[in-house]
Amino acid sequence: MAEKNYFEIAYTLKNSDEAREMYDRWAEVYDRDLTGNEYQQPVRCAEALNAQLTDKNAKILDVGCGTGLSGVALHEAGYKNIEGCDLSTAMLEKAEALNIYSRLFACDLNTPPIDIKDSSCDALTAVGVFSFGHIMPEAVDELLRIVKPGSPLIIGLNDHYYQEGTLTAKLDRLVGSGKIEMISHEHGEHIPGNDLLGWVITFKKI
Repeated sequence: MAEKNYFEIAYTLKNSDEAREMYDRWAEVYDRDLTGNEYQQPVRCAEALNAQLTDKNAKILDVGCGTGLSGVALHEAGYKNIEGCDLSTAMLEKAEALNIYSRLFACDLNTPPIDIKDSSCDALTAVGVFSFGHIMPEAVDELLRIVKPGSPLIIGLNDHYYQEGTLTAKLDRLVGSGKIEMISHEHGEHIPGNDLLGWVITFKKI
């Protein structure tokens, strides 16, 4: 399937089953397609985490790690204890070959709980995984279960899903209920090769 079609299909997904099927098929050429279009979110999210977390031995969960592009960015930023999870086992096989993750496991954040203990992570990143038919906004509750109080969470997402509004509405409710503190919303490049901008949202569990 042509590269352009994968990007287009990603915006038409309706549920986890459709997402799993597409990413299992895309896994073989995913890195080529994303890096060929100058994918910026992994580095932007790693930089956002670095601004909040200086302990390079901290335990980080790379949610929706895919083939490991986000993990590579974290590794290059100096983080040494990175776990990853993803819906697609084909993507996880690619990530495993990088030898940068201390643990990798399959999961669906839309059907919690996932296989990780309460308050067991020092930080969490979710790069490009909150989107149409991907991880839904209510999954933020599960992400908060996983991290320790005071921990930073970094979400990178494209303009289309940001403007759709359900994720930002969920985060606003969590701020209002005193469960999280919002640190920053930064707009910038997402996939320049596709003329796509995106956001990096940084918040902290209270």
